[in-house]
Amino acid sequence: MRLHRLRITAFGPFAEPQEIDFDALSGAGIFLLHGPTGAGKTSVLDAVCYALYGSVPGSRQAPGTSLRSDHAAADTPTEITLELTAGGRRLEITRRPEQDRPKKRGTGTTKDKAQSWLREFDGEGWSALSRSHQEIGEEIEQLLGMSREQFCQVVLLPQGEFARFLRADEVARGRLLGRLFDTRRFAAVETLLGERRRAAEAKVRAGDEQVLHTAQRLAQAAGDAADLRAWPLPRHQPGDPGLAGAIRAWAAVARCSARERLTVAEYALAAVEGRYHAARRAAEEARELDRLQHRHTETTRRAALLTEAGPERERVRALLDRARRGALVAPALELRGAAAGAHMAAAHAESVARAELPPQLAEAGTEQLAAVEQRLREDLGALGAARRAEQRSAEIGRERADLERESRAAEEQQHETADWLGRWDATRTELAGRADAAQQAATLAEQLAGKLEPARLHLHAARRRDALDADAEQASGELLTAREESAVARERWLELKETRLRGIAAELAAALVEGEPCTVCGAAEHPAPARPAPGHVDRAAEEAAHARFEGAEERRAGVERRLAAVREARAEAAAAAGEATTAELLELTAGLSSRHAEAHAAAAGLHTARERLARAEREHAVRSAERSEAEARAAARASRREALDREQASLEAELALVRADAPSVAARAGVLEDRVRMVTAAAASLRRAETTAARLKEADDQLADAAFKAGFDTTDEAARAVLPEYERSALQRRTDTWQAEEAMLADRLGEADTAAAAALPPAAPEAAEAYAALAAAKLRTAGSAVDASRVRCKDLDGLSLQAERELRSLGPLREAYERVARLAGLTAGTSADNERKMRLEAYVLAARLEQVAAAATVRLLRMSGGRYTLLHSDAKASGRGRSGLGLHVVDAWTGSERDTATLSGGETFFASLALALGLADVVTDEAGGMRLDTLFIDEGFGSLDDQALDEVLDVLDSLRERDRSVGIVSHVADLRTRVQAQLEIVKQRGGSVVRHRTAGGTG
Repeated sequence: MRLHRLRITAFGPFAEPQEIDFDALSGAGIFLLHGPTGAGKTSVLDAVCYALYGSVPGSRQAPGTSLRSDHAAADTPTEITLELTAGGRRLEITRRPEQDRPKKRGTGTTKDKAQSWLREFDGEGWSALSRSHQEIGEEIEQLLGMSREQFCQVVLLPQGEFARFLRADEVARGRLLGRLFDTRRFAAVETLLGERRRAAEAKVRAGDEQVLHTAQRLAQAAGDAADLRAWPLPRHQPGDPGLAGAIRAWAAVARCSARERLTVAEYALAAVEGRYHAARRAAEEARELDRLQHRHTETTRRAALLTEAGPERERVRALLDRARRGALVAPALELRGAAAGAHMAAAHAESVARAELPPQLAEAGTEQLAAVEQRLREDLGALGAARRAEQRSAEIGRERADLERESRAAEEQQHETADWLGRWDATRTELAGRADAAQQAATLAEQLAGKLEPARLHLHAARRRDALDADAEQASGELLTAREESAVARERWLELKETRLRGIAAELAAALVEGEPCTVCGAAEHPAPARPAPGHVDRAAEEAAHARFEGAEERRAGVERRLAAVREARAEAAAAAGEATTAELLELTAGLSSRHAEAHAAAAGLHTARERLARAEREHAVRSAERSEAEARAAARASRREALDREQASLEAELALVRADAPSVAARAGVLEDRVRMVTAAAASLRRAETTAARLKEADDQLADAAFKAGFDTTDEAARAVLPEYERSALQRRTDTWQAEEAMLADRLGEADTAAAAALPPAAPEAAEAYAALAAAKLRTAGSAVDASRVRCKDLDGLSLQAERELRSLGPLREAYERVARLAGLTAGTSADNERKMRLEAYVLAARLEQVAAAATVRLLRMSGGRYTLLHSDAKASGRGRSGLGLHVVDAWTGSERDTATLSGGETFFASLALALGLADVVTDEAGGMRLDTLFIDEGFGSLDDQALDEVLDVLDSLRERDRSVGIVSHVADLRTRVQAQLEIVKQRGGSVVRHRTAGGTG
């Protein structure tokens, strides 16, 4: 994989689009990525990772953090574009994270979803491949052969993590190696075996518990039929090999004892059943004898009572016969009573009706009354036309009153309209003048607004110009101070350097060892080593002075850049402000604002003035039309009034003849209607009285005939013989009851068994029933004992079979559990067979670590001058710790082997860098030999001296043999003179920018 070009927009600290040409930087093999803290060096690496995998390294992707630059404009989208070659294919990846942008319409923001594009260069041009996040991620991961975590460890080489890796325990090393080499399948095997072991253990435990539960049920079913002294629990517990045999033996004994008890209970039940049946027959015979004796006694008593009631029976029989004959006359009596009542009511109504008639009609007959009624109805019918004429006359009066009200209202409206039209010319002139004045004010406001905005812009620029003058003056003073501090710091550094060089002999002498050759002259004897002079300057003091000088230089450069930016901004503001002073521009802007406000206030009434004028013109047209219409309506009302007067006079002349002495036609009609009703009622009552008299005479004749036929001498005697229905029913029921009693007693007195029972001694049923109840209780007790014995035998047989099945099925489960438990303990490192307590995943990672240590040793030997070698150790850990992931370093100078945690700072950097490069080679080979042509090393060079730094750079430079380029991320100043190709991140107020510097120049 080789990176070619990276374009960053609104990402991290980069506000404006920044482009990084990796092809130009990779030409020298090694390039330096440097800049002040917080400038954005790590953000460049984050952008590469985000372009490839859609997310930044896990340690920097904190929840709630945004990838968008805070310096970027709101309408500039955050975007990363990376051009690279992977698997022989030239690809371009563009990604935009989810971000907010301003709405196209209205105010506020809206959220844009994350987007991705993948293109490929086919030799002639770029062709689109996909816009799916998932497809692009799968394609990149397949081409690179590594996940995001592997990429961050292999390509972005985090030295700090590998330094911690050297000092970490085996658990932490296992987590890192597991992420890189994807040993999840081996961990899954451990988990699967552990789950199977727990599942098998649960099955065995459930089987044991089920067997024990069945044994407890056996004990409950056996009850007192078994010998509990031989009960296998609690002497035998779950997992006891003898538990199955003990349960089987005890169950057999319990079953035999239960069957013996059943046989004894069945013999006892047969004996009790015979005694019970004999007692039951004796009790039934005693009850029957007692019933017959009571029956004979009751029959004798009731026969005596029936003989005593003979006279009463004769009297009731005579009353019932007479009532039957009276019932034959009852309908005629009822008919005669109804006819008499109707005749009396009709006669009374006739007398009342005749009293209301006039004296001349008091003795009139039916025909005379009918003739009078006919004549009155003819007179009443003649009043219909007069009633309609009277209604029309009343309507004419109401209509004339309405016409009078309309005339008065129309006259008032005509006067008001005439006054308004008389004032129309003056009103129109006034409203038109107001509209013209508002229009002129609106035109003036527009003119002043066009002048006001440029004046405000000039005023804002003038104020900014004045503020930047003050900033420039302050920056100039700071620059003078910074230059003085830089000059002083440089002089101090040069002075200390010269002093150190003069006393360098003493510094070299301090490193001499008796018997070892001198690094300068080669002599093994050192007769007079130099001694430090007073005020000797060592290397640390010189480096501290040089660091202070570099810090002063950086501050001076920063102040110079800020002063240049301020002056540039001041020039832009001065050009925008013009030649006028701020006070002049302020006075001009204030005057224009005041005049514009006055004109705007005057123009605010333009719309209102025009609306009033338009409303007045519409009202004038309406009032003019209404005046013409009112004159026409007045003429029509006058004509209508004259016609109504003529019609009403004609009607009143006709009505005067019809009313006679009545005030109105309705009153005349009411008088006639009362007379008709009175005559009609009198005629009807007369006819009703005649009819009821004829019906009464006919009912008297029918009653006399019915009484004679029923055997009564007079109708009064027949009326006295009639009884109500309820009395006749009561008499009949008494007679029927006596007859039924007489027949029943005759039947009972003829029974032979009753008479025979009466001759025997009195029966004793209570004693017989008590003896039978006692026999039944004994029978129930014996039956319950037999049933309980049968149930116990059945339960013991079923539970014994169930226990036998459970014991047989538990054997294979226990064998499977023992087999799986041995495998799970072996893979988890807890088994005694696993001497080193090494888990399966740790065993696989140990092989990987051995490969990494071998690959890292090749470079560590060169960086340490052949002194150090990394060695994988699988020695057994002390205590309860796990083994397999130990890492030691072998010191060739001393021949000792020690843990990597004992390395010094510089030695730790050597080892971690070698380990990172070795890991990159191993992971690359595992990924299918994918070439990694671009690597990044993040920090760690500050702990090296000059010689060690040269050796490390030689090792990194040797990577070019495989056509690789290495990017170093560091603050070390010496690297800026040793590495020609550089990418500088410059931190600015408006966002960081990138600057390229190669052997050919700066860009």
